[in-house]
Amino acid sequence: MKTALVTGANRGLGKEVARQLEQRGLRVIATSRNDPAFPLDVTDDASVHAIAEKLKREKIQLDVLVNNAGIAMKGFDANVVDKTLATNFFGPLRVTDALAPLVADGGNIVMVSSGMGELSIFSSELRAFFAKVDDRDALIEKMREFITDQRGWPQSAYGVSKAGLNALTRIVARELAPRNVHVNAVCPGWVQTDMGGQHAERDVETGAKSIVWAASTNETGGFFRDGKAIPF
Repeated sequence: MKTALVTGANRGLGKEVARQLEQRGLRVIATSRNDPAFPLDVTDDASVHAIAEKLKREKIQLDVLVNNAGIAMKGFDANVVDKTLATNFFGPLRVTDALAPLVADGGNIVMVSSGMGELSIFSSELRAFFAKVDDRDALIEKMREFITDQRGWPQSAYGVSKAGLNALTRIVARELAPRNVHVNAVCPGWVQTDMGGQHAERDVETGAKSIVWAASTNETGGFFRDGKAIPF
């Protein structure tokens, strides 16, 4: 039986993704900060290290890793930027680096992103950077620059975090290509969750389907919605 691990799986999209993966016959490890069996705070190095060690001890190999945990905060200031990037960019980076060695060759890693991270929101200089960056250290440095100084950036911490996540997806896809691990970003659309609100245009089941599709695709290094490639 194949095994999937989903972050932020206690509610909303993460919970529905876990349910749909189980329907497809996968064993699902549904993690969240308060989960009694598999607690995981993606912003905490010790928490991520602990779950990696737990998986190793229990000899659990992953076939699918879904980086779903994310936040969207109101307002725009240094505190909002710091907390948003800690969860939405550095969280998936931290989890992927810790758990990728446990993902089977030929497996799948899914980054749950958003159309709000499309590069049209950026200045021409930043747009060119995010479109072409292929070095993880350069990307990390740029994201840290945003945390310390928001001048010249879009006033959307969420949008910047997802643009960074999309760039990270391309980089990790290249890094893991020798193992044939497929790494993709997915926009589930505007979904009726606590984050998206009840007036969102998509129900949770529909939004989750895009993510579940990416859990088994042979595509890699792309950005998808409903199984179709969309621009970064």
